[in-house]
Amino acid sequence: MPKNTTTQSSRTKTEFGHVSHLGSTHTTYAADYDPTLLETFVNKHPENDYLVSFDAYEFTSLCPKTGQPDFAKVYLSYIPTQNMVESKSLKLYLFSFRNHGDFHEDCMNIILNDLYQLMNPKYIEVLGLFTPRGGISIYPFVNRVNPEFETPELKELAFQRKVNVLNQLPQYKNFVR
Repeated sequence: MPKNTTTQSSRTKTEFGHVSHLGSTHTTYAADYDPTLLETFVNKHPENDYLVSFDAYEFTSLCPKTGQPDFAKVYLSYIPTQNMVESKSLKLYLFSFRNHGDFHEDCMNIILNDLYQLMNPKYIEVLGLFTPRGGISIYPFVNRVNPEFETPELKELAFQRKVNVLNQLPQYKNFVR
């Protein structure tokens, strides 16, 4: 049997930022919405405009009126600047919505706003593909261009992404049923 070896990291302790959930031997799940679960690490390539995307297919929240559960796939993407969200902290954060009562549109806007405040990205978008309830599916999409980094290209990207979401609406039913 091979001996346990320590993996060499290409990151310094400073570059890891405040990452504490990743590698923890004890994971605690929040009982309600908790944005303090989000953690960042340093982007080692801020000179590059690249897209980071996540697909969270087990998102749940509660209807604020009835308390009935809502289920969704959440897609989020961003163009980072100095900081990036750590994926395990994002998973725990999204999981914290499971007992949170809010409308679908509110949940997606809250997620966008929390991540925007956390990372200050050049661009960010969040799409929720909620399963039908009462015979109606809801697919809230929200995006934002950071005014600090706004260019005509980023403004066009934000607009085109909205157009793309509208054009793909008929296909979304295949993702949530």
